[in-house]
Amino acid sequence: MKYLVTIGTRTVEVGVDGERVTVNGRVVTARAAPVPGTPLWRLEIDGRTVTLPLQRQDAGQWTALVHGGVVEIEALDERTKYIRSLAAAAKGPGGPASLKAPMPGLVVRVLVAPGQAVTAGQGVLVLEAMKMENELKASGPATVKAVHVTPGQAVEKGQVLVEFVADAETG
Repeated sequence: MKYLVTIGTRTVEVGVDGERVTVNGRVVTARAAPVPGTPLWRLEIDGRTVTLPLQRQDAGQWTALVHGGVVEIEALDERTKYIRSLAAAAKGPGGPASLKAPMPGLVVRVLVAPGQAVTAGQGVLVLEAMKMENELKASGPATVKAVHVTPGQAVEKGQVLVEFVADAETG
């Protein structure tokens, strides 16, 4: 079966035929397995192993914390990807983007305030999860519409932490 996997803004074609995996036409050895009792997943591609927090958001959609930033991952078969693109086109543009907690944790620091402009990759909030501090970053240029948390507050996975308005919407 062929999948289109989007990691952040990059999309790759992944074919899975039993144990044979191809990524953009190149055969690779790949394995993925959850670490029991944690939100961590161990990913191995061609002998290189990475362990990272990975949370399923919806069917075919995941959120990962990579180098302190939140990365959205979508892995859909071709048919599902096409159907979703038709549904999104019919729905039109969505509302302002938001930063959601990728996992349960404790807010350590809020680095932005309402009305503040942010750039892609700029730190927005520091969240402690599993005794590690993770700086959550803006995915693109925007203006902070609202901050819904304060330092010391416990948050649940998926909870909206900060809302943004895209720069085009502010003018």
